[in-house]
Amino acid sequence: MISRVIPRVIPYGRQDIRGEDMAAVAAVLHSDWLTQGPAVPRFEEAVAARCGARHAVAANSATSALHLACMSLDLGPGDHLWTTPNTFVASANCGRYCGATVDFVDIDRDSLNLDPAALAAKLERAGKAGKLPKVVVAVDFAGQSCDMAAIRALADRYGFRVIEDASHAIGGRYQARPIGAGRYADITVFSFHPVKIITTGEGGMALCNDAALADHMARLRSHGICRDAAIQAAEGPWYYEQTELGFNYRMTDMQAALGLSQLARLDEYVAARRRLADRYDHLLAGLPLRTPWRDLQADSAWHLYVIRLEDAVLAKPGRRAVFEHLRAAGIGVNVHYIPVHLQPDYRRLGFARGDYPVAEDYYARTITLPLHPGLSDADQDRVVAELREALA
Repeated sequence: MISRVIPRVIPYGRQDIRGEDMAAVAAVLHSDWLTQGPAVPRFEEAVAARCGARHAVAANSATSALHLACMSLDLGPGDHLWTTPNTFVASANCGRYCGATVDFVDIDRDSLNLDPAALAAKLERAGKAGKLPKVVVAVDFAGQSCDMAAIRALADRYGFRVIEDASHAIGGRYQARPIGAGRYADITVFSFHPVKIITTGEGGMALCNDAALADHMARLRSHGICRDAAIQAAEGPWYYEQTELGFNYRMTDMQAALGLSQLARLDEYVAARRRLADRYDHLLAGLPLRTPWRDLQADSAWHLYVIRLEDAVLAKPGRRAVFEHLRAAGIGVNVHYIPVHLQPDYRRLGFARGDYPVAEDYYARTITLPLHPGLSDADQDRVVAELREALA
């Protein structure tokens, strides 16, 4: 009997955990604090300082941070939240958690981010109908910043608030400033999932420059409870009050210690991703596909490297055949993203195929190639060789 050799799988994304990370977590395990201790505020302060923001609020996931951001902006029933269909479902679900109506704006064909021109046209129509959004969630897809200046100009004109879902983008820059500085967004959200730029296992963070928003998010992530000295003065130091309905969205000290250790290597990670992305561009030149667009006013954090197959490949062999060839060869490709409005739960709300044609066309031809700091040149060469074979 001949045994089949199963090739080593090259994942599309992977965390990089080193000895110093383990030591940081072990130090917390040996301390008096595992959950609500000193590591979380240290991590918050370090990320805020790194990004040039005044405030940061850590949470147990970016999904939770998006929910906190929406709640702090008083999004609720009767309100509208708009976002891009080319994102993970959390960017839209955060509005529904608050009881708001969610809608979408199609993407730009180059950047694959929310299209400011499509947003402007939709806002004009919504203004006439009296259905303007209260919040727009602009997603920095694959680590590439949205055109935040254009979105901010529209926000000032039409009166909506801006959440920048930068789950893919810590370490990236826009107009020479770190993403997260909050020049154009009211709140910016990062993710620290293991496939992201840095990790805390699970985890997220919301950054802003408004102390009231930060205080509100911090209170909401911990059951809506307030422990201010002013309210303790009359009753005693044990006293607390639940001032509104909140959640348990807290990050642990173990997660924060890991994140703080990883943060020290943020520039190293982004530089490695950028080098690999440049190398992909070179290796893939001449193939029947489109490589990622480069924005002259922004530096991507390169969370993802997505290619778009040309029409001839879609006809034969087809995107699925290319994808399955790569998976069978041990190349851990993926697809980012199935347009949110095509998910069954959103179809039940009335969305349908054809609603956002640019996002749908992108989805039909995209494949995400492996990209992470642990990807070697030899691994990358293998990815490209298998892709060439699949396209032949």
